[in-house]
This record gives sequence, structure tokens and C-alpha cells, in this order.
Amino acid sequence: MKRIPPSMALSLLAEGFRQENDPRDLLGELMRFGGRRAVEELLEAEVTEKLGRERYERRGDGPQGYRNGYKKRKLRTAEGVIEVKVPQVRDTEELFQMAIWEALRRRTEVLDQLVLEMYTRGLSTRDIEDALREATGGRVLSRSTVSRISDVLWEEYEAFCQRDLSGVDIVYLFADAIYESLRQQAGLKEGILVTWGILGDGSKVLIHLSLGNKESYEDWLEHFRDLVRRGLPTPLTVTTDGAPGLIKAVEAIWPEAERIRCWVHKMRNVLDKVPEEVRPVLKPYLEAVRDAPDIETGRRLAEEVVARFGDDYPSAMRCFQEDLEASLAHLELPAVHRKHVRTTNLIERSFEEERRRAKVIPRFRTEKECLKLVFASLWQASERWRRIRFSEHERKQLDRYRQVRQSRRRRPNQEERKATVA
Repeated sequence: MKRIPPSMALSLLAEGFRQENDPRDLLGELMRFGGRRAVEELLEAEVTEKLGRERYERRGDGPQGYRNGYKKRKLRTAEGVIEVKVPQVRDTEELFQMAIWEALRRRTEVLDQLVLEMYTRGLSTRDIEDALREATGGRVLSRSTVSRISDVLWEEYEAFCQRDLSGVDIVYLFADAIYESLRQQAGLKEGILVTWGILGDGSKVLIHLSLGNKESYEDWLEHFRDLVRRGLPTPLTVTTDGAPGLIKAVEAIWPEAERIRCWVHKMRNVLDKVPEEVRPVLKPYLEAVRDAPDIETGRRLAEEVVARFGDDYPSAMRCFQEDLEASLAHLELPAVHRKHVRTTNLIERSFEEERRRAKVIPRFRTEKECLKLVFASLWQASERWRRIRFSEHERKQLDRYRQVRQSRRRRPNQEERKATVA
């Protein structure tokens, strides 16, 4: 007895549907059923045209090649995913590719990419469903389907957090955090810890992000330990804000790296401690310290600022003097790198973009939902980051800087480093 093709089998099954069930109760199922039947009939017709004969018909003088069964493939439609049996052909003169199937598959891939792009740019699942309906005149994807497609971002995030970092030529490392609310914890925000860096070729890259409930020493320590476990080399400098837990974790994991205090945070904290009318007067003095030609000049100018404003604004000057050496550390680096290394402003701008996109979701329902959107937003932003100059002159300056650093500080031995990372 000859076998019947899948498309014919579906025709017979369809008769059963009409006879045994109320179509009003099975509309979605019938739509998927009909879509599968149409696709399989088109694929069967394409094979027949290619081979020049029907099923079980002898080849004779026709084109070379034979039918060789079917493979199950999945196709996403407006009614959900349908499973299609795609005909296989062997022994043709040229590699046989199903043109119809490739066209359908490409359409699915393009639609998936469009959904991910819309989701990353801040549209909710409802917004995406409505936007596609308005653009096409009918429902293209349901909210549940959009949600399933966006789960690709979670898979990409997990792969991002597990990748090997031993080949990353890190020079300058940066660390900061952003806070987001979860719906189950109304009124509470969880910190997402982010590190990024500037590599030896001048490129800026996103290194890692993880959840840290309170941005505490323990949270940052675990974040940095993960980087070390995956092989990240010791950076030359690490730029941070003034969070005590973050500073302590940096010094514990990378005691041989130079820590740099972010000037955007420093100036904001100092200026917040003086009257508003004094800020335009004080700010140029702070900028002069920040932009000094070398570290010795920076120290001298800092002393002059304290002498000038210390009596009237002691709280502001105490804030200014706190961790001052870390605030001046960038002045020992190549001049063209200083403005890029002295702040965490790069990621601050990316955080602003992420917050704008997250406004459509006042609180994330789950940790997974939160992390995949933050990751997608920051990764997309990182692809637009511009390189900085790393000429031979800057490399020689950094080599001299390393030599000076090594002469100042004893490097921990292997046992000490293992104890810190463990």
C-alpha cells in the first residue's frame, strides 16, 4: 500500500475535525491546522516540480534525485508555533534547497528580530502586539508569543555571564550600579551591578552585570570574584564612585590596580554642600584641580581650594579632601585618556537610556524580566561606544606608569591572591 503525503493526511484529518467538533470551540486550533496544511502542500508541490514527477512515479528520463522522507520543523505564526513536515530530497545534481521553506523561515527570523528590537527599545508586550496589529491590519503575534521571543534575551544574558574573559586585554575598568523595582517588592529597589572597560586597542566593552540587592561589599566582592574566576586579567585602574562597599571590594580583589574616584560624583557631592549662589564660584576651582597638567600640580591646586573655601564651607571641603589621592590618580595617565577614565559617566548615560525604556514597566514582575531588559539596553548602548586613542606613544607612557606602580607597591603573592578570590 502506498503511503500518503502529510498534506493529504491533514486533509483527511480535517474532515474529522468538521464532523466531530464545533468549529467555534476550535478556531485557533483549526487556524494552525489550516496553516500547516497549506505550507505542506506548497512544499510537496515544490518537490514535484523540481523532480518532474509525482510521488511513487518512476524517474524515467526526468531530473536526477529521489524523495527521502520528511524532517519535522517549527514555524511561528499568528496563532502560535506549528510543526511542519518538510520533504527531503537526495541524489540531485545540485544541492536541493526548499525555496518556499527558506522564505518562510527568513520571515520568521526577521519578525523575531523586530520583536526583540521593539522590546529592547522599551515597548511592552502589549505595545508590540498592538503595533504589529496596526501595521498589518490583523493580529501577527500574541503577547504570550512576544514574551516567549523575548526570552532569547535571557539566553543571551546567561551566555554573556558565562563567557571566558581570559582573552580580554583590559586596561581601564569601571564599576557602577543601577537600581530597579520589582513588583513583588513594592517600594524596594534592587541594585544591578555593572562593570565595563577600555581595552588595549581603545575599544570600550561591557564586561559583566549581576544582581546585588544592596550594592554592599559582599555583593561587589562576589561580582568581581566572578570576573577573576573567568580569567579577567588585572586592570591597570578601576574607576568607581564613593560607595564604601565598592571601594573595599576593589581594593580586596585588585590591590595592585590604581583606584580612581569618579569626578562626576565627587563634584556633585561637593557642590551639594554649598549654597546655590556659591556653586558657580566654586566649580571652576574644582575643574582646575581635575584638569591639572600633572598630579603634583593637582595636589597644589587642591590645597589652594581648601585654603580659600575651608573656613566658610568646612563640610564641602571635608568632602573634597575625602579620598583625594584617588581623585587625582588619573593625572598620572596619558593626557588623551584622562577624560575617559576619570568618570563613570559613560555608563551613567547608558543608565539614563535604560531608565527611559523601563518607564513602560513601573515595576518588573521578576528578576529575570528585569535583568534581560537591562542587559539588552546596556548591550545595545555599548555597541555605539566610541574607541579612544591608543597610539605607540600612549602605550609607552602606560609602560612607564606600570613600572612606577610596581616600585611603589609590593604585589601580593599567589597564595595571598588565591585567599582573596576564594
